Amino acid sequence: MYVDKPLAGIKAVQTLSRLNRAHPQKHDVFVLDFMNNTETITHAFSDYYRTTILSEETDPNKLHDLKSALDGHQIYLPEQVDQLVSLYLSGAERENLDPILDVCVAVYMERLDEDEQVDFKGKAKAFTRTYDFLASILPYSNAEWERLSIFLTFLVPKLPAPKEEDLSKGILELIDMDSYRVEKKAALKIVLEDENAEIEPIPIGGGGRISDPDIDYLSNILASFNQQFGTLFTDADRVSRRIKDDIAPKVAADQGYQNARKNTPQTARIEHDKVLEQVIVSLMKDDTELFKQFFQNESFRRFVTDMVFNLTGGYG
Repeated sequence: MYVDKPLAGIKAVQTLSRLNRAHPQKHDVFVLDFMNNTETITHAFSDYYRTTILSEETDPNKLHDLKSALDGHQIYLPEQVDQLVSLYLSGAERENLDPILDVCVAVYMERLDEDEQVDFKGKAKAFTRTYDFLASILPYSNAEWERLSIFLTFLVPKLPAPKEEDLSKGILELIDMDSYRVEKKAALKIVLEDENAEIEPIPIGGGGRISDPDIDYLSNILASFNQQFGTLFTDADRVSRRIKDDIAPKVAADQGYQNARKNTPQTARIEHDKVLEQVIVSLMKDDTELFKQFFQNESFRRFVTDMVFNLTGGYG
């Protein structure tokens, strides 16, 4: 199994436990992991290794609060819920259900602001998750909750997520896959403590929030520079310092670039790239090594160009 994103908690247990599935041609298995550390995976599995004790029961009365909050947003009418559920239980085709849902989605988009949309969608997911759990272990007779759960199960996937700025745009173009190498760091076995564990009940609270974009630190950018291009130079740290402390300030001080930054992003980028080339050329005698790589190594040139553009503030 290849793991190329961080796993934690129940997701780690569910994902990695798939290796336990039997197959006539499966004899040995292992996890090739690029992202996790052993402590995270050990902590995730320790809750389920021996006896698992539930710390407290899930309160079914919280469903009343969730339903009240969802009804208060006025995204759907009771008649719409009853109509969709009746059609669904009678075996109607999906094309007969979508018109009802589309009306609700339109109200959701028109009536709620971004924060309210996040709140409604989070509470709707919490209601269906909690009801499905409780309905499987308790003898429920609340038909209203059942109908709403069915309705929300169809509605939630149709609710669009808030638009977020795509901070990854252009990243793939900057990656030179030829410069990557396969390197085995370690082969580890995880041993769990032979003891019972206690877990929390299924969360009832709803709502959500819009996550802030994950902006990388300059130190990480410089580390990435050294990792990717360190072998190109006899002293990669010196080169990265020259880019940060010498080249970037000279580009930022150029009056033409400063004026272009007040116009459009495209204008700022064009003027930046032109000034950067001029600065690199001026260093030809003092730093032939850097000059040569900048004009002959396309992946290095793209990395340095974007790095300096970010260091100088880019557009704005």
